[in-house]
Amino acid sequence: MIRIEGAIETPHGHPECVAAALEPDNLTLIRTYPIEGGVRAEIDGTRLRSITASVDDYLMNLAIAEDVCTAASR
Repeated sequence: MIRIEGAIETPHGHPECVAAALEPDNLTLIRTYPIEGGVRAEIDGTRLRSITASVDDYLMNLAIAEDVCTAASR
């Protein structure tokens, strides 16, 4: 069985807020946490189709979280 691992790092003005907004979506495949100046998502799984779907969902939720956190900071 193949193990697939990767990470996505994205810059954000409010990384703690974005990471907290994404926390409910932290399933077994993706773990998200704030880093200096952004957010890091670590991906780990064995089924490419599941990872692809999870990353797609994550990116959609990431965009929404960024918008909400930016609006909340105003």
